[in-house]
Amino acid sequence: MLSILIPTYNYDVTTLITQLHIQLVKSNVTYEIICFDDGSISKNHEHNNSLNKLKNVIYKRQVKNVGLSENRNCLAKASSFKYLIFIDGDSLLPNKNFINNYINHIQNDTEVIYGGRVHPEKVSPDRRLRHKYGKLREDMLAIKRKKNTYKCLLFNNTLIQKELFNKITFDKVIVQYGHEDTLFAYNVQKLKANVQHIENPVIHGDVDLNEVFLKKMYHSIENLNLIYSKKIIDPNFITFLKIFIRLKRFGINYVLALMYLLFHPFMKYISISKSPSLLIFDSFRLSYFCYINLKKKDA
Repeated sequence: MLSILIPTYNYDVTTLITQLHIQLVKSNVTYEIICFDDGSISKNHEHNNSLNKLKNVIYKRQVKNVGLSENRNCLAKASSFKYLIFIDGDSLLPNKNFINNYINHIQNDTEVIYGGRVHPEKVSPDRRLRHKYGKLREDMLAIKRKKNTYKCLLFNNTLIQKELFNKITFDKVIVQYGHEDTLFAYNVQKLKANVQHIENPVIHGDVDLNEVFLKKMYHSIENLNLIYSKKIIDPNFITFLKIFIRLKRFGINYVLALMYLLFHPFMKYISISKSPSLLIFDSFRLSYFCYINLKKKDA
């Protein structure tokens, strides 16, 4: 009935998978757990390989790095059951009823269920940027997510019917981190799939270091420019693009591109400081988008 699919990269997933396995066995549901490491070179492999001793658990390392999107596609292809639950490898389970909460919400018309994600209350200063962004922008109760059913759909903790997943799949055009979930959610909306939002969050266990998250920000903005330039998503689906288009009408994108050239060291410094400003971080993201968008046109 349930295929638990866990994409990971260079991370110890033994705690997560052991917790899931215990809950699945107690639930008496037909299950499998499949975890693919995306071609990392890590000492964690020997530890993670021990998971193959558990019943109905498969852990393996991809021969080469294929990116998060394709790794998720590979997991889906390897799955056997009607419902897939995608859980990021750096997640932790907050309670012993996680699996049963999903099972209890499955109905005849179930296509997608998103359980949400929360961040830990405290982190070290060198992780505050990702933590603050997550707490203020991503951690939402189900009642709030329901107001924007598709826009608030992420795939760090999501149940989806395999038949529906196969109609969409993650776009291979996105190899590096960023907006793979956005594009998938947009395609879910195009198919007018039934999406439920419930209170069944995972905990984001491995909050990125400031420098790591900043690097991911660059990749994310580059991906956004790619899917915008290729016109494979409606800009109205993404608030960031709607703001950009409004600014572009008045030529403010040129000003912001110049701002990036002149002030990006300062914006970076504030973003990774012990007291990061999301206003500065947002300006950083938007100005970088304006810069690469214009740069691509000049190339």
